[in-house]
Amino acid sequence: MTEISRRNFIMKGAALVALGSLTQLGCVANPLSGSAAGRYSSFRPGQLWLDTEGKPIQAHAGSMIAVGDTFYWYGENKEFTDGTSDIESWGIRFYSSKDLYNWTDLGPLIAPDQDDPTSPLSPTVFPERPHIFYNEKTGKYVCWLKIRGMTKKQFRTVMVADELTGPWTMVHRELRPAGLPAGDFDLVQDPDTGKVYMYFEHDHKDIVCIELTDDYLNVKEDHYTTHLPGKGPETREAPACFWYKGKLYLTSSGMTGYFPNPSRVAVSDGPHKPFTDLGLLHVNDPTETSFGSQISDIFKVPGKKDLYIAMADRWRPEFWELPEFQNGEMSRLARSGITKATASPRQPITAEEREVLTKVMTLHNVNTSISRYVWLPITFKEGLPQIEWREEWSLDEFPDQGS
Repeated sequence: MTEISRRNFIMKGAALVALGSLTQLGCVANPLSGSAAGRYSSFRPGQLWLDTEGKPIQAHAGSMIAVGDTFYWYGENKEFTDGTSDIESWGIRFYSSKDLYNWTDLGPLIAPDQDDPTSPLSPTVFPERPHIFYNEKTGKYVCWLKIRGMTKKQFRTVMVADELTGPWTMVHRELRPAGLPAGDFDLVQDPDTGKVYMYFEHDHKDIVCIELTDDYLNVKEDHYTTHLPGKGPETREAPACFWYKGKLYLTSSGMTGYFPNPSRVAVSDGPHKPFTDLGLLHVNDPTETSFGSQISDIFKVPGKKDLYIAMADRWRPEFWELPEFQNGEMSRLARSGITKATASPRQPITAEEREVLTKVMTLHNVNTSISRYVWLPITFKEGLPQIEWREEWSLDEFPDQGS
């Protein structure tokens, strides 16, 4: 396998090596036009996205890594999580692409453990939100997974492989960074020092930053910092980090289960430094739900000038067309209901709030096999990152590096 470029080539920040112009890739027929090739030439957020064999892509809460001139998209396989089975995730699946539009199914990256129900890779628990880094010093690929559903306190499972395609060996079965329960997370590399840091949601209270060891297999427990404290639906989760012009940006959602909510963005001078909240990330969004999605990863497109793509999941697409969803009423009622329910002392919930919460606030028996993807570009206006809705867009709309 082609060696990853300097400092991981994981497309997480500004220290990335361009793969060359992508404008000559993906110039193929629209798949909805009756083309026999069935290939894509644009992104269509929220619409059904098929792989090159015509099957729905199953890489949810996913991330991106590039090796040479090939992109790899990996995430949770939800094909059997139909709301009636006890399967939460059928392992981690991955896909390859040369152009970011058309994806070839490569099968399981990390297969489910069907023999051991106590394994963190069992399909009856929640192996979630994988993040992979390549360590140039050790020559190893390292994968961190969030595990929930086994214990009250979420933890990490860490795996290592010589090749991205595996086989993967479990290094840590149950790891809690600095002894802390660790929820949604992201890994980010400092472009100046090459050090890698984990930002994770801590016990529904705040976001923790902690440095990984030099081999990326553990954390340095002697020091960590906490950021962005919150309560109720404003507690931050699903952090996603990226570098832009020497600043570290962190996007996050609130906490409303599989029901989407408004994402926010904050900026810092670097790891462990305090964040300044910059406000809402998705602008002109009448649904107040981040366009019905939750971000899992943000990556910079090589060969493009300042083009960052936010990869997001629309976990509950069945809500999208409802008038009460489109006008933001469902989002407002869900958040106000959660605020009252988590207040101390608890406040009474209205009938309207209760009705919405009953409909949307569940983590079980949800059909996430039909979840869609919402990939949108992050643009900067007056130094502030923002995401606007686009029914359809392509890489050609953005200038190449050096132009």
